Amino acid sequence: MAKATSTLEWCIVRLGDDHNWWVNETSDPVRWDVDGLSIIDPRQLSHLIELVDPLRDYGFDQDVMERAFILFRIEKDLGAGKVRLKRTKESLFESEEKLFVLPDVLDEENGPYADLLDLLTRCRVKMLNDLFDFESKLTVDEVEDELREAQNSHFIEGRAVHSFDEITAILDFMPAGYESDDEKPAKSTEEDDDLPELDEAEEEKLKNDESLKWDDDEDSGDDGEKKSKDDDEEKEDGDDDKPAKSEDEDEKPRRKTRGKR
Repeated sequence: MAKATSTLEWCIVRLGDDHNWWVNETSDPVRWDVDGLSIIDPRQLSHLIELVDPLRDYGFDQDVMERAFILFRIEKDLGAGKVRLKRTKESLFESEEKLFVLPDVLDEENGPYADLLDLLTRCRVKMLNDLFDFESKLTVDEVEDELREAQNSHFIEGRAVHSFDEITAILDFMPAGYESDDEKPAKSTEEDDDLPELDEAEEEKLKNDESLKWDDDEDSGDDGEKKSKDDDEEKEDGDDDKPAKSEDEDEKPRRKTRGKR
């Protein structure tokens, strides 16, 4: 495979209406058909590297990903949304240069890019089975069938599937009815961030704000105030009618019933 790709020294890419980059011309037009040939840009590559990192605990081998792509650096901006790229021998994971990476799809069935897709699918399935308690274990065949069905719908509509979308579909795959654990906390954190922090003085002020009380609270407050008023009147009446202290020291005054607060 190295001999087949050695003649590919440069390519010209264009920015599509979908904001993805597509190959427009190559130095090896005999082997490389540019019709629907996609290329991953530096921003997308950085995102993919982040997505594959959790898969290292489930059998991911970065050498497989290194072999799956042909690396290019920017040589010249041709204008009108086109850029000329020159091949480079930089490392996909270690390079600090902004790289475009072209999937090696000369052999679509058994080539290095096909090996990468197979590896990513197996790793993703292992991770999901480890993180989620499915009724039955998720299988590679089930995931591939579901992904293939989505791709076929694109082909029927006459749209080419970009390699970035093809890979992220695997790395983001979740069975129907499930969502990843890292999505739930993000939602709750976002909701909490919308709530302002209040100091003790502000909290006390809000508690005493009449406009924030519910109707039940107001009714309860009115009843409490009325009951308190009645108790006071009863107490006053009781004081007026209170007899002089009896000579019988054993006689005790009656205790007034306490109203509920």
